[in-house]
Amino acid sequence: MELILRADVENLGRLGDKVSVKPGYGRNYLIPQGLAMLATPANLRRFENESKKLQAKRDALIADAKGLADRLAEIAIVIEVRVGEGAKLYGSVTTAIIADKLAELGFDIDRKKIVLAEPIRSLGHYDVPVKLLPELRGSVKVSVVRQGGPEDEEIAEAAPVAEAQAEADGHSTEETA
Repeated sequence: MELILRADVENLGRLGDKVSVKPGYGRNYLIPQGLAMLATPANLRRFENESKKLQAKRDALIADAKGLADRLAEIAIVIEVRVGEGAKLYGSVTTAIIADKLAELGFDIDRKKIVLAEPIRSLGHYDVPVKLLPELRGSVKVSVVRQGGPEDEEIAEAAPVAEAQAEADGHSTEETA
């Protein structure tokens, strides 16, 4: 089945591409979602007329996503977790927890757009990527700290000192997930 894409579709193509897909995928997903239209001569002419509007809409979407990426880069999320002996977490920090914290700060980001290879299972500072568009990613700083007790104050006071000392030594204290 030949289709013209009306939007970027991950692993398939970009706006305006003429693609060939299996009939079920086209009929049941791409066309009903408004992501594609049949590649008939009439639709080709219609798409030429619509393409400028769609491109302007896409440019606005990219600009919004870049603004969101900039705002995400400026924030830091602190997640308090229960910790057992040896600084081992009870459970783990998942994309759902990070999405909830972002929602508390006023960011409406789906947990599926937060990219973690595996859940965070140790204390520390992490730079977590967020997939805003197929070609645009932002990141958010996540600090996983011990919940309750005087250790919180020690960690909060020790972190800036450790970072400053590491920067002076030319090392980074951040771990990437």
